[in-house]
Amino acid sequence: MFDRLEDLVARLDEVEGELASPDVASDADRFRKLMKEQSDIAPIVAKYLEYKEANQTIADSLEMLDAEKDEDMREMIKEELNEAKEKVETTSNELKILLLPKDPNDDKNVIVEIRAGAGGDESCLFAAEIYRMYIHYIEGRGWKYELLELEEIGIGGMKSVTFKVNGKGAYSVLKYESGVHRVQRVPETESGGRIHTSTISVAVLPEAEDIDVKIDEKDIRIDVMRASGNGGQCVNTTDSAVRLTHFPTGIVIYSQTEKSQLQNKEKAFALLRAKLYDIEQQKAHDAEAEARRSQIGTGDRSEKIRTYNFPQGRVTDHRIKLTLYKIDQIMNGDIQEILDALTAADQAAKLTQMNEG
Repeated sequence: MFDRLEDLVARLDEVEGELASPDVASDADRFRKLMKEQSDIAPIVAKYLEYKEANQTIADSLEMLDAEKDEDMREMIKEELNEAKEKVETTSNELKILLLPKDPNDDKNVIVEIRAGAGGDESCLFAAEIYRMYIHYIEGRGWKYELLELEEIGIGGMKSVTFKVNGKGAYSVLKYESGVHRVQRVPETESGGRIHTSTISVAVLPEAEDIDVKIDEKDIRIDVMRASGNGGQCVNTTDSAVRLTHFPTGIVIYSQTEKSQLQNKEKAFALLRAKLYDIEQQKAHDAEAEARRSQIGTGDRSEKIRTYNFPQGRVTDHRIKLTLYKIDQIMNGDIQEILDALTAADQAAKLTQMNEG
């Protein structure tokens, strides 16, 4: 590990030297790649320098203890020594996490797809609430979002909703949300007052660029039509809606959220690219099924991952056995504690696997 860290220190010096070169500054692609590499390496090097400094403090303190006779001074040195030992332990663990193999998608923007499942209208209502939960969270982080696809029902529910999230590291944060979310409560539509169980599914897909996915024009049919539903001014009066059919996979994308046919087409292609990229990712994951099972990752989307129990005011994430009794705050977007716990559990599983390997 330490040989690799020393290599990273040397590499950071090289990268910073290249970035200062006028030749690199005039080459936009080269400059961008070097900036990305610098941003990846710099936090690791900074943590390693903290680790080395703490180790040096230990060595210096031990040397001073041998020479020092005054008891008060010895106590101060011992206190500094203990702090340095704690620092070495914490920075060592942090370095192990920083050196874990990075998911190549972690820095990407994401496309989130929420679909109503079992439970009829109640499932659609819950889908709309989960959508609002994510929007509150996204806005709280200062990220941006963009609606791609929406199918509503008349009572304020959503059969399906798809939106894009633009934010640094959005995939690394939100990827654990993929799976089945279950709600238990007395529905507003239920006159008998019985607790009802409904489900929705959430899929979090990394945004795919043209370089990630090649789409052959002959594999696509593009249909344009009038938008349906509550369009409002001029949405329903022009052929602005776009439907893409991808023949090899059977995927059909329908986009009508914009007044412009061109914008709807762009959104439809962005969603298609993400879905095709996701299919390739799933194939790769299936090839590494054993490794995937040992992690809290973006695994089986049919897995029930979380229950929202309104009568008891609790939310339980079943993957990490975490239960929080603050359902109102969570539904209002306060999900950071859950996301942090999932990230920590995933890192711990990967560290265990790395140590065993």
